[in-house]
Amino acid sequence: MAEGPIALETARILVTNDDGIHAPGLSALTRIARSLTDDVWVVAPETEQSATSHSLTLRRPLRARRLDEQRYSVDGTPTDCVLVAHRHIMVERPADLVLSGINHGANLGEDVTYSGTVAAAMEAALLGVRAIAFSQLRQDDGKISWDTAERFGPDIVRRAMTLDWPADLLLNVNFPAVGPDEVSGLRACRQGRRDEGTTITQGADPSGRPYLWVGNFLSDASSEKGTDLAAVVDNAIAITPLHLDLTHKGTLPKLEDIFG
Repeated sequence: MAEGPIALETARILVTNDDGIHAPGLSALTRIARSLTDDVWVVAPETEQSATSHSLTLRRPLRARRLDEQRYSVDGTPTDCVLVAHRHIMVERPADLVLSGINHGANLGEDVTYSGTVAAAMEAALLGVRAIAFSQLRQDDGKISWDTAERFGPDIVRRAMTLDWPADLLLNVNFPAVGPDEVSGLRACRQGRRDEGTTITQGADPSGRPYLWVGNFLSDASSEKGTDLAAVVDNAIAITPLHLDLTHKGTLPKLEDIFG
């Protein structure tokens, strides 16, 4: 189980994502991992698995394909990838740390409940392994530069590994949509909530049949201070501790009074 600090120089790191084995963000995160240790493994989905959340593939077999030394693809979800890596590919010596991402786009606020990137880190946490999810916000034109993540990512991991790591903890890191020299700092913050929800686009296919398409959140604006959403608006890197125990402890005594 996750516990005290670890020495990254001798650690085994598993890199995964939800954008797929060929995603540029995965390549960037692999470079970050290799700057920390020589023992880096990559196990990632064969195809894009965005917004698959913490789902497992249960109704069909999975196939793991070895693409190179310590590099595999799995035809399943990010959660599948972490589980297959831990219980099968790396079973003789599982990872000491799982890094997930770098996602092409934010995983802020409500995103964490949908995100395959965050879900991969969740699965690692359930398995007792330290885990960090990384995401890079898009610029207004939709483009992404990985320079900011590659500049700050290694130091974030090093600092995080000095933490006395509780069970079921994962960190969610979001890089703002600015270059490395424009970053205003690192900010530990809580998960936020957007002021507006998700769009639904209506349309018709070439045969004239109507369809609905779930889109993006209307904006990343939030009126709450101290949140991940507020941090990236200030061009800060948002670092949010997430915990897998979803129990609302304030309500539990009230329910005990009602139900015994």
